[in-house]
Formats: sequence, structure tokens, C-alpha cells
Amino acid sequence: MPDLSSLADKLRALGVRPAADLAPAPVKPAVAAASIEAVVDGRFVQTRRGEAFISEQVYGPDYRHGEASLLVNTPLAEIAAWAGEPRFHRLPLEAYAFLDTETSGLAGGTGTYAFLVGAARFVDDDFRLRQFFMRDPSEEPALLEALADFLAPCGALVTFNGKAFDAPLLATRYRLHSIPVPCADYAHLDLLPLARRLWRDRLPSRALKYLEENVLMAPRTSEEVPGYEIPYLYFDYLRTGDASPLKGVFYHNAMDVVAMAALLAHIASILHDPFSDRVAHALDVIALARLFEEMGKWDTAARLYERGLEMDLPEADFWQAVQRLSHLQKRRGDLETAVRLWEQAAAQGHVYAFVELAKYYEHHVRDFAAALEWTRRAGDQLDKLSLPSYERQHWHDELSHRRRRLENKIL
Repeated sequence: MPDLSSLADKLRALGVRPAADLAPAPVKPAVAAASIEAVVDGRFVQTRRGEAFISEQVYGPDYRHGEASLLVNTPLAEIAAWAGEPRFHRLPLEAYAFLDTETSGLAGGTGTYAFLVGAARFVDDDFRLRQFFMRDPSEEPALLEALADFLAPCGALVTFNGKAFDAPLLATRYRLHSIPVPCADYAHLDLLPLARRLWRDRLPSRALKYLEENVLMAPRTSEEVPGYEIPYLYFDYLRTGDASPLKGVFYHNAMDVVAMAALLAHIASILHDPFSDRVAHALDVIALARLFEEMGKWDTAARLYERGLEMDLPEADFWQAVQRLSHLQKRRGDLETAVRLWEQAAAQGHVYAFVELAKYYEHHVRDFAAALEWTRRAGDQLDKLSLPSYERQHWHDELSHRRRRLENKIL
């Protein structure tokens, strides 16, 4: 008979556990599910439609989010002009509500609801942030009522992509429960389109969190959870009753709202004084120049283009800025500066500059021979360039028509 103790030792050495070693593992006691009030500081508030859970945080006037204050200390006249909404300039800061939602999905429609809404407003220079949460979809009417009460003193709404998502979603939920939409008539400032105009050339992303990190210099902590995970975390909470994973969701929502206030303060500051040291990147200066140009503030735009051209611009952006500045100076009536810029661009082979010089000599100097010479040089340059067929055809037709007209004038 084999030596069993020796065999057992050999089995253990091979990683095989003999039967005597296979005692069942002790059963761990189930961990009690954490309620929302045990995870997040907050209170239950009775509304006209039931009980709502509200968490509140207060950020004092000295709080800075990265490099930016939350208080808007400069007029919003330029933002009002850009948006075409004079109320942004007239309303006091206390009338602004900052809002962001966390939802059960990103598709929208009547099947999507906001289970967490962060809203904030200024009260005596304090930034008061409240987060309205529903433990169950049945608490949605109470959440909506509590949110409406908080928004009641306001007259303007600030969101980030809220015109396309948050505001329509909340309006749908209010109507489904026959509750008046609290911010239906508010002036609505969506910061996303403005952020795109200001930073699309310099930054690869205009997501709010990316702007926080790269414009406001305010990275988030390890509590942050990715936005795409948030609906799944809420559904897990509904299934298990354990609110522990939602702590990061509340943090994410709070930081979105705080970041909106800081971003508004930063944008208001650089639009109020676009020549300040706060605008340190050449591409940002050119973006501001375009913005002021489109608002019809041509003197400021021209100065900004000139400033940007003196900074370290990538070559392609440099010549695009030269082109925009030359056209702007033409509209302003400063043909001397425009001609100088066109001559610089023509020396680098930019066809538009040859054409502009031909127009200048034809219509302003009345020197048809010089205009014809610039037109011919444009054609020669066109033959040297590798351009898409549609662009080449456009310039070919333009130059052919101009050349024939000038030749007839000379004859």
C-alpha cells in the first residue's frame, strides 16, 4: 500500500489539494446597503409632490477653481453682444442659475429622466450649489418641485450643452408631470458654442472637463467618475439599494456646475479685456479677433489680429490670420495696410493675395495694366499649386473672367 502521507505531500507539492484540505470557505456576511444620506451629506425636504433629497455645498467668495474665481467681476456686455441677448448685460449676477443634469441615458425623449440635478446661484457673493436627487423614479415630481423653488428667484440660465440637452429634457419632464417649467422664459447662455469659438483651434477637445484642466488649470480628484458610467451606476443603485458608488457621481455633477461658473468668469474677463496677460496663447488671441470681428467690433479685432501675428503662430494659422486681417482692413477702409499684407502673402504664393492686388489696381488705382499683370501672376501661381479640383476650377474661372475684362479695358 502506498504511503498516503507521502502521496499527500506530493499532491500538495504539485498544487493539488487533498480532500482533507478542501474545507468550505466561510460565508461572508452580506454587507448592508448604504443609503444615500449615509453616503452624501444632505437632507430630505417636503415638497408639494412628496419628499426630495437635497445636498448643499457653499463656495465662499475667496474660492478659486484652479486659476479662476467663481465670481464674475466684469460686465457681460460682450457676451450679451455675442449671444444677441441684452438681458445678459442687464441682469445682476444673483439672477443667474447654473445647471447640470445626470440622466438615465443620453438619447433624450420621454424615456430619459434626470435622476440628479445640480443647480447653483449666487447669494451674497456665496456660490450656493444644491443637488436634487431621486432615490426612485417615483420621486421625480418632488425633485422637479424642489428644483423649481430653487430656480424661482432667477432670470437667466447658464449651462454647458444645455440648450441641446439639459433644458429640453427638464422641460419634457415638467410637462409630463403637469408642473410649470420654471425656466421657460429665462435668458439661456450655453457656454459650449462660445467655448468652441474660443478654443477649437488650440485644444483637441472642448469637453467641460478638458477645459477645466487646460484653461482653468483645475484637474479633478480621484473621486471623479466618467460621464458614460453614470447611468449604469444609477441603475445598479436602483437594483441593489446601495448608494456607495454614487458619491463619485455627486462629485462629478458638482464639479460640472462649479466649472461652469469659473468658465463664465474667465470668458467674461478675457472678453472684457482681450489684451490682458490672461490671454497668453497666440491661437487664443486670433480666436478672440475673429469673435470681435464677427460682432462688428472691427477696431478691437484688427488690434487683436496684429497682436496675434506678433506672437508664435503655426505657419498655416499665421497666413490665415493675415488673410482675415487684410480683408478686415479693406472693409475698414485702410487700404494701405491691406495692400501691404497682400504683398506679403503674394510673396508666399497665396493666390487670393494676387487677386486682391489685381482688384486694388483695377478699382482704386485705375491702373489696368498693373491689374492685368497681377492677374497673370495669379494664374502662373495657380499652376504651381496642388489644389482640390473644385478649388482650382473656381480660381481658374475667376482669373479667366478677370483677365478678359482687363484686356478689353486696355484695348
